[in-house]
Amino acid sequence: MSSVHASNKFFVAKVKESLLSVLPITAIVLFLSFTIAPIPTSTLLSFIIGAILLIVGMGLFTLGAETAMTPMGERVGAHMTRQKSLLWIILGGLLIGIMVTVSEPDLQVLASQIPSISNMTLIMAVAIGVGIFLVIALLRILFKIKLKYLLIGFYMLVFILSFLVPREFLAVAFDSGGVTTGPMTVPFIMALGVGVASIRNNEKGHGDSFGLVALCSIGPILAVLLLALVFRPAENVFTPIEIPDIQDSAQLWDQFTQAFPTYIRDVCLSLAPIVIFFGLFQVISLHLSGRQLIKIGVGILYTFLGLVLFLTGVNVGFMPAGNYLGQVIASLPYAWIIIPIGMVIGYFIVQAEPAVHVLNKQVEEMTDGAISPRAMGVSLSIGVALSLGLAMIRVLTGISIFYMLIPGYALALILTFFVPSMFTSIAFDSGGVASGPMTATFLLPFAMGASAALGGNIITDAFGIVAMVAMTPLITIQLLGLMYQIKRKRNAARARRAVELDTEIIELGGEG
Repeated sequence: MSSVHASNKFFVAKVKESLLSVLPITAIVLFLSFTIAPIPTSTLLSFIIGAILLIVGMGLFTLGAETAMTPMGERVGAHMTRQKSLLWIILGGLLIGIMVTVSEPDLQVLASQIPSISNMTLIMAVAIGVGIFLVIALLRILFKIKLKYLLIGFYMLVFILSFLVPREFLAVAFDSGGVTTGPMTVPFIMALGVGVASIRNNEKGHGDSFGLVALCSIGPILAVLLLALVFRPAENVFTPIEIPDIQDSAQLWDQFTQAFPTYIRDVCLSLAPIVIFFGLFQVISLHLSGRQLIKIGVGILYTFLGLVLFLTGVNVGFMPAGNYLGQVIASLPYAWIIIPIGMVIGYFIVQAEPAVHVLNKQVEEMTDGAISPRAMGVSLSIGVALSLGLAMIRVLTGISIFYMLIPGYALALILTFFVPSMFTSIAFDSGGVASGPMTATFLLPFAMGASAALGGNIITDAFGIVAMVAMTPLITIQLLGLMYQIKRKRNAARARRAVELDTEIIELGGEG
């Protein structure tokens, strides 16, 4: 009974945490809908129901991630490394990377929007890209290779390929790097890194556990760019988001109940490969106790329920509201106001990303509290606010994403030479984590709606918002690291000065 009570208490705490995360963006949408951007009552009610599902779903998901996904990843990672077989690590990393990427719900959303490439072709190419880069990330930990050198080399390759592909593929390629590191991938991959790094049993080993998400975000970009060299679209096919016309409360509820089976199926298909893989690993190698397996099983159930509720809420409730808001605001005589509005939405919406809470908690644990969740949260929020401002400028002007990505990534890579390596790893991980389901299902539709209202090219002007959200945290988190390093040096200098003063006082006292 005590364990059940503790579990319920923990769940309530997680729901409160998600409530505080979702409340600001809900309040902003309500404020806009009652002032400058009125939206249909049915769409607003769908949004409110979606917000409730999102709050409960995110609470269940974070609870499940901590009790199942994280322990699974850590145990698999530690066991793989203990085998001391390079072949085993390469094959295991490749298989895990492919499975968790195919399991990522956001990838399905993005895949359906890309012209001339079938969904399965894109998904498998991206999954193989993630698998290859997960292997590279694991080998980096084992062979103690500095992350910044890999990032510089691979991003140079990315930008070289970017000049060779059609403009229509460019934004989508960078978007794919953001959506593949979402709520399903991040907890498992980050925990896998912790498990591998734990074998080294030193402080640098723990620091190197970060950076897996950073490298795994590059694989999808390269995969889509390489596909773009083969698949040349004859035309851009885009299906606009449909704003449902709901007549009464029964139809409103039917909208959600009809969506539940779809997302139950999707989440089952997403979780199945990971569960099967872990089950085989348990039978062959791990041999965990029955009690441990029950705890992980309950955690998987929490993860399943949480993702179903979360995805239903954001897709049915948030996506139409975001799209309609974008249309209305961009149609105003003062359309420029979409820039500050986008920045305010971006500041708060990143806190509603489920994987952000997983990252913040892991950063706090790995740095022994030196980087608090609040400091991480504020830095991420500032980064995403800046990215939304830049994305809205693109929607208004049609400027190429190249003019923002190249300077942004150049600055981020230059900063890697001036900040502690752990902050570089955390920053590049944060970029992938910040661009999750909320970005794909609210911010992207928001940009699409605005672009459609302005008569722009949705494929080239609206797409790329995920890439922008993934880029700016690379800069803001590293600036946080630079401030942390300066503060630490100042404290060390003060401590040395205090010791010198004490020594001088003692010497003067001796002479007297």
